[in-house]
Amino acid sequence: MNPTAITDKTGENTFSLSPDETKLLVSHSNLLRPSDLYTYTVKSGESTRLTNTVSEEFKAMPWTAPEIVAVPSTNTDKPIYARVYYPTDYKKGEPRKAVIFNHGAGYLQNSHKGWSGYFREFMFHNMLAQQGYVVMDMDYRASKGYGRDWRTAIYRQMGTPEIEDLSDGVNWLVSNANVDRNRVGTYGGSYGGFMTFMALFTQPDLFQAGAALRPVSDWAHYNDGYTSNILNRPEDDMIAYRKSSPIYFAEGLTKPLLINAPMVDNNVFFVDVVRLVQRFIELEKENFETAIYPVEPHGFVQPSSWLDEYRRIYKLFENNLNLGI
Repeated sequence: MNPTAITDKTGENTFSLSPDETKLLVSHSNLLRPSDLYTYTVKSGESTRLTNTVSEEFKAMPWTAPEIVAVPSTNTDKPIYARVYYPTDYKKGEPRKAVIFNHGAGYLQNSHKGWSGYFREFMFHNMLAQQGYVVMDMDYRASKGYGRDWRTAIYRQMGTPEIEDLSDGVNWLVSNANVDRNRVGTYGGSYGGFMTFMALFTQPDLFQAGAALRPVSDWAHYNDGYTSNILNRPEDDMIAYRKSSPIYFAEGLTKPLLINAPMVDNNVFFVDVVRLVQRFIELEKENFETAIYPVEPHGFVQPSSWLDEYRRIYKLFENNLNLGI
């Protein structure tokens, strides 16, 4: 029996089948709207909208939907999919400044046509685009949804394939989005913060500034259930941990770095940042700053903390990605 499409809405669709198998309950979202619920009659395909959760104030905002692009890879035979936020008339005038955002967890997938769980970043990236930035959000290697080889590419070498993909992303932006190679920054939280470290430490000419939020600096201090599947265990494979942990590459820092660290982090221990900062002091590094959030866990709770974090990230890029620096 040939499959027949029942839904017709572009975006992300998840469903549950009714007990009598006559209807579907579909949760649908798209690039500009969070999820709402619909019912679909299986036989006729007739749909009924059940919820309308997006406020009129949100709808009235001048949001720009990102485009999904396929960035050619110089290291695999498959492209690296990415979301790109473009400013108006981005191809006119001087080459633009740009930011690459690194999603967290390592294994997430964000370059799809549904609503992103990174809703704060969606708003921040829109603000950046409104001010002339081109913003890219890549599903670098290890992101889910692209097959086993993509997911396992980081085995015993976390921070190497991913940064190679970021380099391909910068090249794509320069060739296709009128971006100045010398005006590109990067940022991300958790695994994305780890990637910011590895990019600035191991390829110091790739980005002009970076913000590492709630970042991992030494995988030997992280959750065994996570790292043992990728790097084995420190007592068995210290070579993999040394190859994959930013603290062993700290001497490579030459560009401005912002570290935002929640003090009561329940995922990445605060001491991870403390050890790296001490390493910077020993190396006599001058171009880093650390913001401490005394009452916050890994995922911030206080609105004031989120505001402070994004203000600092924005200030970092404004101070370091503009012409004449």
